[in-house]
Amino acid sequence: MKLAVQLIDPTEIDVATDALLVGVYEDFGLSPAAAACDRACGGALTRALERKDASGRIGAVTRLLGLVGLHSSRVVLVGLGEKSRLDAANYLKVLAEAAKSLKVGPIRQVASHLATLPIKDRDAAWALSQHILQFSRHLYRYQATRPRKATEVGLDRLLVATMVASATAVQATAMALADGITLCRELGNLPPNICTPQYLADTARRLATELPRFTTEVLESADMEQLGMGALLGVARGSAHPPKLIVMKYQGAADGDAVPYVLVGKGITFDTGGISLKPGAAMDEMKYDMCGGAAVLGVLQAVAQMALPLNVIGVVPAVENMPDGAAYRPGDVLTAMSGQTIEVLNTDAEGRLILCDALSYAKRFKPRTMVDIATLTGACMVALGKHAHGLMTHQDKIADELLAAGAKIHDRAWRLPLWEDYYSALNTDFADLANIGGKHAGAITAACFLSRFVGDLNWAHLDIAGTAWDEGRKGGATGRPVALLVQWLQDRVV
Repeated sequence: MKLAVQLIDPTEIDVATDALLVGVYEDFGLSPAAAACDRACGGALTRALERKDASGRIGAVTRLLGLVGLHSSRVVLVGLGEKSRLDAANYLKVLAEAAKSLKVGPIRQVASHLATLPIKDRDAAWALSQHILQFSRHLYRYQATRPRKATEVGLDRLLVATMVASATAVQATAMALADGITLCRELGNLPPNICTPQYLADTARRLATELPRFTTEVLESADMEQLGMGALLGVARGSAHPPKLIVMKYQGAADGDAVPYVLVGKGITFDTGGISLKPGAAMDEMKYDMCGGAAVLGVLQAVAQMALPLNVIGVVPAVENMPDGAAYRPGDVLTAMSGQTIEVLNTDAEGRLILCDALSYAKRFKPRTMVDIATLTGACMVALGKHAHGLMTHQDKIADELLAAGAKIHDRAWRLPLWEDYYSALNTDFADLANIGGKHAGAITAACFLSRFVGDLNWAHLDIAGTAWDEGRKGGATGRPVALLVQWLQDRVV
């Protein structure tokens, strides 16, 4: 269920709603909104703090019921920590804990004053946008194959107090981004027997019917044969599900011929590893190997809803990597669309094989900048953990743009080197290059491989293997890096 959001004036403290959400500092007492609420109910908040029934510790959540003098049924106090330390990261932590406390329970509507808090080095528009984004994120519930039970009903309407002059525009932009992130998460969370290459293609076609200035073309196996996409088709051979090359175009620029930005997303809808079979433990999580492609769909939906004045093209090679009698093997040599030959040393390094043909295809659009997004290597997660995307590019300007966008929206990346020294790891006597580079610097040598297919284009690679999903039965797709890429495209608007 989509979260409904309404903007209200911060002076509207006494709102008839299920709950008022206000903050309290650990060292500075009540926030202005909490102080106004305290006056309205005769000092009940102050007494709760004095009795230690409530706390200003960051993320602490306390519900106060039946306060006289308020039309709201409850007051929800959330701890803000020390006032001087309420920066972007801590503000997001506050929002996360507040939202999670309201995900299930009797509170269906809340009036929140958290967006009026001063955040270190951030403005009020950022606070409002993040409030909407974080509540959308933490109230999200996967329901496609597990409908919500009556006992799991929780918050579905958010009233946000703000004095931002452009609040309506900020709200619309944040909601569009939230929708794009949700689409990415929903596609990632779907089981692989539902979210097949055909399903991704159908989703892209649906977007074209729902969004203005948006078109979708889907290339089939025969089309890819004609183009000489031997690498992509080699990976697809072992699956009963035919591959799809999904091409989405959003024409938002006033000049329809304006040079586009191109995003290419890895869409392995399930990855067994092929003949180089993965271990059985946690193999179910390989349904998330299409999160790069899902991110591209989410970004294209968001920029179309925002009506950004840019031309943006999304290319998603959608393939399933399975072992059967027709599957490609270690030792095979594939010929890519570029004409380069590739020795397959490991069939579990399949993402770069579908991406190299997709990148070659995307070059025809003569992009201003091309970014590929892929759950490409476990090595990137070893290097950076679950917090930062791995960013690799030869162009400092593009790196700076993407890093700045990630810092602004708090969907951060970290740049890894892409030096010439690493390229020799891909050398082989049997083809132009091998599809793996050995046990060292795996994330970097994978990017080196991809760079061999982009030539001198402005190009960057985002390895999201550590950030695209949270592990375990209570995990799920995160929707990253949709926010980073949308922010980057917003920053490109002159």
